[in-house]
Amino acid sequence: MGLLLTLIAGLVVWLVLWAIGEKAFDAFMITILMVLIAVGVRIVSPFLPGNRPDEQPGGRWTPR
Repeated sequence: MGLLLTLIAGLVVWLVLWAIGEKAFDAFMITILMVLIAVGVRIVSPFLPGNRPDEQPGGRWTPR
């Protein structure tokens, strides 16, 4: 859902910048940058310490 909202916000920014006279390609690059940042956050977020699942008891391998 976050990626969709980022894409919509980026397209709104693109349209506004294009309407006020910015070149369409330059404004669209801002949209691409916003989406790439959102994708990066989505990929990295499961690996951050606060988002890791709790380990089950006995689930860790221990040497004998």
